[in-house]
Amino acid sequence: MVVLTLLAFVFSFIGSVWVLRMRHRHAAAYGTDLPQRFHQGAVPRLGGVAIAGAMALAWLLGTALDGSVLPLNLRIGWRDVMMWLLVLTPAVVTGVVEDLTQRLPVRYRLALTAASGGLACLLLGIAVTRLGLPFIDPVLAALPMLGVVLAVVAVAGLPHAFNIIDGYNGLAGTVALLVCLAIAHVALQVGDRSLAAFLMCLAGATTGFLVWNYPRGLIFAGDGGAYLWGVVIAVACVLLVQRHPQVSPWFPVLLLIYPVWETVFSIYRKTARGGSPGMADALHFHQLIFRRIVRQVLHDDEARQLLSRNNRTSPYLWGFTLVTVVPAVVFWQNTPVLIGFSLLFVVTYVGAYLAIVRFKVPGWIQR
Repeated sequence: MVVLTLLAFVFSFIGSVWVLRMRHRHAAAYGTDLPQRFHQGAVPRLGGVAIAGAMALAWLLGTALDGSVLPLNLRIGWRDVMMWLLVLTPAVVTGVVEDLTQRLPVRYRLALTAASGGLACLLLGIAVTRLGLPFIDPVLAALPMLGVVLAVVAVAGLPHAFNIIDGYNGLAGTVALLVCLAIAHVALQVGDRSLAAFLMCLAGATTGFLVWNYPRGLIFAGDGGAYLWGVVIAVACVLLVQRHPQVSPWFPVLLLIYPVWETVFSIYRKTARGGSPGMADALHFHQLIFRRIVRQVLHDDEARQLLSRNNRTSPYLWGFTLVTVVPAVVFWQNTPVLIGFSLLFVVTYVGAYLAIVRFKVPGWIQR
């Protein structure tokens, strides 16, 4: 498994270099007046292509080498890899098209990520079979199609959640990396080596991309990268809980609650103000941290100043993510504790958001 992870890292590293060399063919077309833009210059947004290609190559090589050349014991068949790639195709292609054109309406992107969810249910057999709640689990058992619908919603929604937090150098990529490692760890604990191998390949490919993404911001993952992370992680979470009864269904909930709650809160915030939930704005949690907590740095050059503030923003959110990832990994079997931590996160998030909006952030945080 280590070999596959290293291969994915190398492939992604080289693929990112290739994207960087062709940057001027598409990066200059990205609008300079968008509210979510916090960088200067023409930066390519096709890092997701490098990540997806590296991950797919590692999956295919692992399948080809396992047993015949290296005793990897991955338990991955050709059919498994092809099914995963088919599932990913609608979402990733949609993201890449949006990165190249910036003209694909939100409803089409949501429909095509939902298509990936439908393919996952059809080809991989995923379904949400339990939520760890006594008043809901009997309903899921009596209505299997409801579990399929919930799985499609999860796979359709998580890519957009990752896209929302993909605003600063190293932010979404590091969150995805931490989540992949956490899922792979629990998968190995329950003996699911094939699922762990899939996640470790994505982790390796993400790390190869991050070399160029943080701290210098030479390349962005774009919608293609965010949709790739979202679909793979969502499908992996549903499969892990579905296959292994000892894994609490609240393990993935707590693990992913930062991007998920950011999305839910954003929808509520925009709707309450009379706006469209699909309209981009600059009031997400990470954007407020950039504006109101990360202090102005002293550089004569405006581009260097913006880059430095950009880089200082992500570590705040990495710490926020670890607050959920660590207890999720430690208590992956304990549903009541996981629910408690999830509720604590929601309360903490809302309190922190309101404190930043009202300029009531303690001075030691800003320092």
